Amino acid sequence: MFNLKFLKSLKEAMNPKTNLLTFSEGQRLANEEYIKSLSSTELKIKSDEQRLEAMVRQQLKEEFPNIEKSSSYDLLVDAVIHNYKSKQLQAIDESVELK
Repeated sequence: MFNLKFLKSLKEAMNPKTNLLTFSEGQRLANEEYIKSLSSTELKIKSDEQRLEAMVRQQLKEEFPNIEKSSSYDLLVDAVIHNYKSKQLQAIDESVELK
C-alpha cells in the first residue's frame, strides 16, 4: 500500500503536464501580484502629480487674479510644474553624488 502511494505520487511529480500547469498557475499569481503593486504605485504617483498641479493652480490664482482666463495659463502651470520637478531631480542627483 505504501509503495503504491509512493509510486503514484512519484509518477505525478514527474508528469510534465502537471508540472507545467503548476508552474503556469504560480506564474499567473506572481504576475497578478506584480501588476497590482505597479498599479498602486502608478496611482499614487498620478495622485501626487494631480495634487501638485492643484496647488500650483491655486497659488497662481492667489498671486495673479484672473490669470486662469489667460490663454497661456495652462502653459504657465506646466512650466512651473516642470521647473519644480527639474529642481527636485537635481537635488536628488546632488544628494546621490555626495554619498
